[in-house]
Amino acid sequence: MTKRCPLTTSSGAPVAHDNQSRTAGARGPVTFDNHYLFEKLAHFNRERIPERVVHARGSAAYGTFTLTKSLSAYTIADFLQTEGQKTPVFLRFSTVGGGQDSSDYARDPRGFAVKFYTQQGNWDMVGNNTPVFFLRDGIKFPDFIHSQKKNPRTNLPDPQAVYEFWANNPQSLHQATILMSDRGIPASYRHVNGYSSHTLSFWNDNGERYWVKWHFKTNQGIQTLTNEEAATKPAFGAQQDLVESIDKGDFPSWTVKVQIMTEAQAQDYYINPFDVTKVWPHSDFPLIEIGQLELNRNVDNFFAENEQAAFAPSNLVPGIGASPDRMLQARLIAYQDAQRYRMGANYNQIPVNAPRCPVHHYQRDGAFAGINPAVAGSGANFYPNDRAEQGAPAEVPDVAEPPMPLEQDAWLGIHDNRDDDNFSQAGDLFRLMSPCQKGQLVHNIAAGLHQCTDDVQQRMLAQYEQADPQYAAMVKQAIATYQK
Repeated sequence: MTKRCPLTTSSGAPVAHDNQSRTAGARGPVTFDNHYLFEKLAHFNRERIPERVVHARGSAAYGTFTLTKSLSAYTIADFLQTEGQKTPVFLRFSTVGGGQDSSDYARDPRGFAVKFYTQQGNWDMVGNNTPVFFLRDGIKFPDFIHSQKKNPRTNLPDPQAVYEFWANNPQSLHQATILMSDRGIPASYRHVNGYSSHTLSFWNDNGERYWVKWHFKTNQGIQTLTNEEAATKPAFGAQQDLVESIDKGDFPSWTVKVQIMTEAQAQDYYINPFDVTKVWPHSDFPLIEIGQLELNRNVDNFFAENEQAAFAPSNLVPGIGASPDRMLQARLIAYQDAQRYRMGANYNQIPVNAPRCPVHHYQRDGAFAGINPAVAGSGANFYPNDRAEQGAPAEVPDVAEPPMPLEQDAWLGIHDNRDDDNFSQAGDLFRLMSPCQKGQLVHNIAAGLHQCTDDVQQRMLAQYEQADPQYAAMVKQAIATYQK
């Protein structure tokens, strides 16, 4: 006879009745001693945590990164040293602008966030499926997201706000061109590339620094949908595709590559290497293949693992650092702050976020402290102290990042970079497109732009003209078809 699993309260006490409340008689009211009823309702009222302000809708899975080329000449990062090394990972895909109730097939960038559980802590590569971004300075990020969300009065999509923001911020043109192209709606999460987008850094055991961009090239090939095809798909289609493909053993994978630039090259390069609105030409900085990433296990509990997953670009490990990228620098504070707001000060103790290596620090208390009992340290809750011989955590000077010089004669102030060549790379991308791709691009742009004021239309056409005259002419013609 199979032993039954007892139903209990959250404190572990067996539950005798789960289908009826205690009442004063068969037709009488519920009594105040219904503590089990109250527990169920009180917990139910608190089941949701605040959804992410961006990247709210997403799906995730576990997998493995296998290093195929040592990067020991460039970095001391422990998981990038020996060919054949395997590092467990957790990868979350997402749309950006919509809430949890939005569609997997929105025309939107796709988040591509990878948590590497290394032996020296977690490294979070928090990127997108595009190699560039809309902005080069984080001070405009809240404004940008507000412009992409629903209208605050009607709660309806607002093309005027979208294009009005872009008309006032030409730095967005490169990314907006990608978004409105055929790649704006991926067919599934398995069929997208991933990019760090930002420039990150490596440093080796000689104290030499290198600048690096990460690329994750899908081995399934790029597949996309038109607006019309996307409209026929269920809102949860990309999530379903990911879960079902892994469940049946069809494990999606990506070839991992990097571009590397020396500090000397960065000083004189004609493109600001820390401008996230621009790519590094592959002809100058070729892709170097370094490994394979495979997803091979679905989450067991969607809320506990996907919704509580917390990524932050500030989760860095020895050998991998940030860069002077203004947008990245803003994200170093914003992401950790967002996670503390959503889940509390100890979100890194939640199993999906917890490092797989020993953790010792002097942070104390806060909500859910002690989820991971290993994060206890010694009896001291301050540093320095006199307890090193008793196992108290101490500094590790060997992993310090080498110093980075500031620009010569740099002055603290507002240095305006809004006009730092916003058009040439967007034009290069347009000229790479086939006639069919150009047709999709201008059709998608005109579908929203024709609803905007004439002033916004004219400023956007001026941007397209600076990128490529044909780009502007095609968009203008496409708008005219809506106005007949």
